[in-house]
Amino acid sequence: MKAWFQLVFQTLKVFILFTGCTILFYYGIMWVNEEYQDYHRYDEPNGTAVKVSANVDTEKSTWFDRIVLFYLNGE
Repeated sequence: MKAWFQLVFQTLKVFILFTGCTILFYYGIMWVNEEYQDYHRYDEPNGTAVKVSANVDTEKSTWFDRIVLFYLNGE
């Protein structure tokens, strides 16, 4: 009978530990979500930012050029 109570007590401890960690993880994820919810990633940069790329279309590529580029780059 004593072994049965120890088994129930150990199971209850594991259940409480699992539930507590789950609740802690849930509220941690909710905190991170609220922290970055109003973060605008695509705003214009401030300061001395330099544009990295430009859309330059100097020549019209044919479908053959595009498929060769596809197979060469593996895109």
